[in-house]
Amino acid sequence: MSVIDQAMKANERYAKTYDPKWGAGPPKPKLAVVTCMDPRLSDLPGILGLKHADIDVIRTGGPAVTEDVLAELLVSTRVLGSKEIMLLNHTGCGFTTFTDAELNAKFSKLTGDATPAPMRFFAFKDPEQQTKDQIEMVRSHPWISKEVPVRGFIFDVNTGRLREVMAHAEAAS
Repeated sequence: MSVIDQAMKANERYAKTYDPKWGAGPPKPKLAVVTCMDPRLSDLPGILGLKHADIDVIRTGGPAVTEDVLAELLVSTRVLGSKEIMLLNHTGCGFTTFTDAELNAKFSKLTGDATPAPMRFFAFKDPEQQTKDQIEMVRSHPWISKEVPVRGFIFDVNTGRLREVMAHAEAAS
């Protein structure tokens, strides 16, 4: 049985006890979190000590702050009401193990089709620098309110601890 088929069977069991009151009304998160697609970051309520409903989770590889992520942050803060933005990178990220050029070459060779190249995968080498760059990208967007705190962190996959990374401007002062 495929993993998706297993998930569908589990959903049948879940639906029997599902309480629609849990998600009643529009979402009202307190915190928008941009984090990596890495499954080790899936337990954000446990990692952050918050309820599921309090976290608007935006997952992306890297985690890269792309135009799509910026649009989601705008909706989260300006429409849904999130009051803060957390950028959550982690140690041991797979996106530090390759370059965009390497993946473009690999996939072109693997498929025999180079027409999608060059694709942007947002690979990076240094999680701390990546976090600083992300903070700057979010902070510099003219539609993200200056009143919304934007803070960056690195989750250590070996210890479970978060370490804050100061933005370039904060680190210089």
